[in-house]
Amino acid sequence: MSLILTQPITGPSAWKAADLANSDAWIYRLSPDAIATLDAALASVKARGLSFPGFGKADFPIESLAAELNRWSEELENGLGFLLVRGLPAERYSDEDFQILTYGIGLHLGRPVRQNPKGDLLGNVAAVGDINDKHTRVYETNLYLPYHTDPSDVVGLMCVRKASEGGLSSLVSTAAVYNQILEQHREYLGLYYKRWYMAHLCQPDPALTALFSFHEGKLSCRYLRQYIELGHEIMGLPLSRVEIEALDVFDSVLHDPANRLDMMMEPGDLQLANNNAVLHSRTGFVDHDDPAQRRKLLRLWLEMPNARAHSPDFPGRNGFPEPEALQAA
Repeated sequence: MSLILTQPITGPSAWKAADLANSDAWIYRLSPDAIATLDAALASVKARGLSFPGFGKADFPIESLAAELNRWSEELENGLGFLLVRGLPAERYSDEDFQILTYGIGLHLGRPVRQNPKGDLLGNVAAVGDINDKHTRVYETNLYLPYHTDPSDVVGLMCVRKASEGGLSSLVSTAAVYNQILEQHREYLGLYYKRWYMAHLCQPDPALTALFSFHEGKLSCRYLRQYIELGHEIMGLPLSRVEIEALDVFDSVLHDPANRLDMMMEPGDLQLANNNAVLHSRTGFVDHDDPAQRRKLLRLWLEMPNARAHSPDFPGRNGFPEPEALQAA
């Protein structure tokens, strides 16, 4: 089972904004040879009359990038917990090309997993939903997206187009958040290790999960306050006053400017983040009047071969189950 960690976390995963503000060590710039390899793989898929998601790893041959991809995987699991891949010449690609490139890279990093009951393997992060419909997910609007983790080992975001204004991406280190809580709000620590009901954990009913877990030497986090509140509402178990205070403290640390790394993703940028080690957010944005120019990112959820083990009170999750699994449940 998970143990309560009582010592501060050290190492690269415990970064704060000041550690990275004047560094670009987290940016991996694609070389001309790497771009040529990706372009050739894209051309290979199209030449065979294939399209997303109807192709496999062998159909997108980028074996020459194996060493680089391994470095990305190591950074995600044992380094900072995130990285930004930059250099794809966005102007030469169609939306369909971006789908093939994003999915193809994902196939070589891990296993893309389902993002909704329909089985989508790439999510369109764009303002296409009705903000007045409670079933609309926040990423389908132009509203502020609170800090959260996604239900997969790694989340990837490929920027296809930027907004007219706003849409800043923000990352926070789980370890840095934990260290600050340990130092300033230690009295709440045990509450984050207890199991809470959380909705939308890729199951039909709210699932029990801890918010923090320390297992086999690694700290993991799972958080989205809205889904915690919804989970307890569905179960008819209102949050207690001290639980609400604990979540308020968690949010205050997440929003501490000293912890946040903000970045504006440019077209062709691919951001990868380990959901166990990093929480992510996005500011609201103003879109272009022309629908063809409106902000669009492609979201990829990956199950990773080098992912950490989870304790039983922090059950692993990688996307939505197959429809037959949902029916059996």
